[in-house]
Amino acid sequence: MYIKNASVVLAGSAVLATLAASPASAATSSLPTPSVTSVLAVQKQAMAGGAPGALTRIDAGSSTYRISSGQADTATHAAMDTGRRFRVGSVSKTFTTVVLMQLVAEGRIDLDAPANAYLPKPLPDDRITVRHLLSHRSGLWDYTNEMFSSTVPGFESVRNKVFTYQELIDRSTAHQVNNEPGAAYSYSNTNFVVLGQLIEHVTGVPMATHYQQRIFEPLDLKHTSYVHPQTTISGSYARGYLRQDDTTLPLVDSTEQTVSWAQSAGAIISDAADLNRFFSSLVSGRLVPKAQLQDMMRMVPVNADGTQSYGLGLRSRKLSCGVTVYGHTGTVQGYYTYAFTTADGKRSMTSMANTSNNGSVNTVLGGTLEAAFCGTAPAKADTFASTTGEGFTEDIAPQVTRH
Repeated sequence: MYIKNASVVLAGSAVLATLAASPASAATSSLPTPSVTSVLAVQKQAMAGGAPGALTRIDAGSSTYRISSGQADTATHAAMDTGRRFRVGSVSKTFTTVVLMQLVAEGRIDLDAPANAYLPKPLPDDRITVRHLLSHRSGLWDYTNEMFSSTVPGFESVRNKVFTYQELIDRSTAHQVNNEPGAAYSYSNTNFVVLGQLIEHVTGVPMATHYQQRIFEPLDLKHTSYVHPQTTISGSYARGYLRQDDTTLPLVDSTEQTVSWAQSAGAIISDAADLNRFFSSLVSGRLVPKAQLQDMMRMVPVNADGTQSYGLGLRSRKLSCGVTVYGHTGTVQGYYTYAFTTADGKRSMTSMANTSNNGSVNTVLGGTLEAAFCGTAPAKADTFASTTGEGFTEDIAPQVTRH
């Protein structure tokens, strides 16, 4: 079957499937065919939960699925589409890790050396290694817990600010650590701010230049950029909408911001096609040598049932059909992102919903993984978190429980 540029409008959702499914391409993967219907159902749920819109792009061999729903801009009512750029949040951590691992391969950084050997101002504990930072096992307190304890007031207070790495690190080290170095996994944006400072101190080169020369240009990621501290997104993009803690109040347009509060932990801008290419290229060995890639993909479970794990700047999810996918999630004000690929890089998926501070939407959006890689509807557990009456946390202020 060959369908090219076939566009179908369904219940306010746009589906564009460009398929070239030959026996040869089908043989590249034993995975089931992605379920467009299930992706659409997830996007519909996400919008019912408060997201203005959502998009999903699946690249599977020579087949590409482009599925979008809702609005990219609530003021103009512009429809969402999969070609729009957006802020990727913590997906940036994998980009930072690639730069770091290339420096490891070049012999300029030792993963198991104290981070203080490479920093202009030492951390309070000499036992914290570079590996601890990459795996969220340093114990360093996340400064965003305090910065965004109140979501919208916190955001507005830093929306246009420009921080140095050290200012952010000092906000962290003013607090007690979460745990001893290496003792436990404790997600903290501080870790990747420290890594940004470390990389710049060792090389004397800004992170923006490293990203451009080491990743964006070699992979021809034309829609990926790091513009900190500029506040705008160029080209065609989806606007981001931040839910207030008082959910009876309207969403706040959070599109324009410096993202200086995150920098190397979360300030990259990209689109779904580029993110799919990035993660596929990463696991295929195009960005870091085999030894460093194995380090990144050596996973340790971080949840009770072992379905979610973390390596070095890289997450993994074990899905219902038995496949494990690798990538990262991203949260930045106004955007949730899931970007994952199979271990061989032959099937990749990126999904985005243009809201945040909404655990229901974040949980539901994760259901696109099952639809994309297993061809099935999400398990019943992937329903609105709010229906359980429990709070939720996210990568921004990870120790603050929202309701």
